[in-house]
Amino acid sequence: MKNVVKVRKVILGDGIPKIAVPFMGKTDEELIGDINILKTVKLDIVEWRMDYYEDVENIEKVKNILSKIRIKLEDIPLLVTFRTAKEGGEREITPEYYSELNKAIVATKNADLIDIELFTVNFEVIKDIVCEAHKNGVKVIMSNHDFGKTPSKDEIVSRLSKMQDLGADIPKIAVMPSNPDDVIELLSATNEMRRDHDRTPVITMSMGGLGVISRVAGEVFGSALTFGSAKKASAPGQLQADELYKILKLITMTK
Repeated sequence: MKNVVKVRKVILGDGIPKIAVPFMGKTDEELIGDINILKTVKLDIVEWRMDYYEDVENIEKVKNILSKIRIKLEDIPLLVTFRTAKEGGEREITPEYYSELNKAIVATKNADLIDIELFTVNFEVIKDIVCEAHKNGVKVIMSNHDFGKTPSKDEIVSRLSKMQDLGADIPKIAVMPSNPDDVIELLSATNEMRRDHDRTPVITMSMGGLGVISRVAGEVFGSALTFGSAKKASAPGQLQADELYKILKLITMTK
């Protein structure tokens, strides 16, 4: 199958957009409790947002809880993400530690996917992390989040194409609209990526209330994954996962 990414039994880039749901516990106990809730939700992938974890700057503790998370999830695919503060995350760490942490995660082989931000470390470091991820059988979602604006269609396409050039298995961009034209710009860029730069699946979203349509229209325009919430949303405009699944199925039925 062309231009798809398979993660365990989930195929990204084919058919209905898949649903990822983040969990953001601060302690080991909260994380295990989050997973118990997630296992009752209709989803395809779970995302551990490490930036919320109180011991994230202790790599051994991170690896230890990651091992427990992997066992608890059974066969549910796991995306591991440290979202930096400048891209909407909970905290900031040094670029050096960002690289060290992500390399340590992929080396455990307990993550199925890892999120690497396009602009947090230099491109040579990104390529090094990607190489380590692929060496350990981990897929890379490369991401960029713009909470201030929606760049032009050409700029969105340029950033996503750069991610492909750096070895991303799935490029991702999330932008903030100020009017409906911004949402159209994002959807148009998504469609152009599918039409003209289809080396990989892509993930795109327009955030906030204005951008909700982008979270459910992926199959039409070409976004392979959308993010829902089980309880607390991790980004503006995120829908509750069970409701999101119903909407996606309804769109599919009416095609």
